[in-house]
Amino acid sequence: MTAPADAPDQDALAAEWEASIAGTEGGGEGDEQDDLAAEWEAMISDAEGGAGTAVDISTSVTGGGSTRVLNQDEIDSLLGFDDDHDSAGEKSGIQAILNSALVSYERLPMLEVVFDRLVRMMSTSMRNFTSDNVEVSLDNITSIRFGDYLNSIPLPAMLSVFKAEEWDNYGLITVDSSLIYSIVDVLLGGRRGTAAMRIEGRPYTTIERSLVERMIHVMLSDLSAAFEPLSPVTFRFDRLETNPRFATISRPSNAAIVTKLRIDMEDRGGRLELLLPYATLEPVRELLLQMFMGEKFGRDSIWETHLVEELWQTDVELEAVLDEQTMRLKDVFDLKVGSRIMLDATPDSTIELRCGEIPMYSGKMGRRGDSIAVRIDNRITQKPKE
Repeated sequence: MTAPADAPDQDALAAEWEASIAGTEGGGEGDEQDDLAAEWEAMISDAEGGAGTAVDISTSVTGGGSTRVLNQDEIDSLLGFDDDHDSAGEKSGIQAILNSALVSYERLPMLEVVFDRLVRMMSTSMRNFTSDNVEVSLDNITSIRFGDYLNSIPLPAMLSVFKAEEWDNYGLITVDSSLIYSIVDVLLGGRRGTAAMRIEGRPYTTIERSLVERMIHVMLSDLSAAFEPLSPVTFRFDRLETNPRFATISRPSNAAIVTKLRIDMEDRGGRLELLLPYATLEPVRELLLQMFMGEKFGRDSIWETHLVEELWQTDVELEAVLDEQTMRLKDVFDLKVGSRIMLDATPDSTIELRCGEIPMYSGKMGRRGDSIAVRIDNRITQKPKE
């Protein structure tokens, strides 16, 4: 087979292109890439000095292309796991975007008041329950997604599911292992001064579950009493679980409020967490939005007394209605100057005293001196509307 006549020309052209590319890579193009990299590094250094942003980007030139590599600090800052922001209570990056959908409990002012009342009541009830010196403290109140909370529960633990009867929804109480063993040790007469024994790798016994269930009943009773001034509700114990997968009471993406309580019994104790989904609190959301004033859940006795005193001094305008006549609209438009409207009232007829549209008293009209007077005979009480 004979090669075409232009084959030598094609080989020569390919060799010429290869020589041109090799010369470009070894010559001015490489210098231009180095200059470009140096210019980028200078711009980044200026940005760091002016704005104070910690961004370290290492630029490497490989075969004419550049790659930008982020260090670990930049990755943490981008994802929102920066220690500086976490210590200040601020979220940044992707973490801030994810948490922006959560409703903060601080928008429900009365909720913190309810939990503060719960702590005070539990301090008394737990002392009566254990016959020991018990201190209950509130660590913090946070908003979290329900799925994230289940994944963060340290095992082993007991999870108690309870139902709010009037709100027709559920809540969750998590008791950690330290508190479980401490309660068992205290109720069964363990010696003081020794830490509760913790045995890993075995399921909880029937006695341990029964004692923890009794403690949960005490807490649910206090929780109902804490919500009583705001809205009457009954929290009923439903079941006790040790696997978080069986304690799913809400969708993983739904927001919930987690209240962390610390229970100390001298040298023993542990943590107890109360979770209430926002769906559970929805029936009383309007009540939880109230601003707390004073010590009586929204009521200030000083302001109430002042308001009552001012109301007693308020001027009220009363109208004495002699009689009323019902007429057709046609007759009203036919009225002219000099027309007469006949009323059924007589000097002895009973008249009605009204404040606005509300009838208040009935009596007789007469005269006292040069003034027209009304003698009140009865008080009119309105019937409640059905």
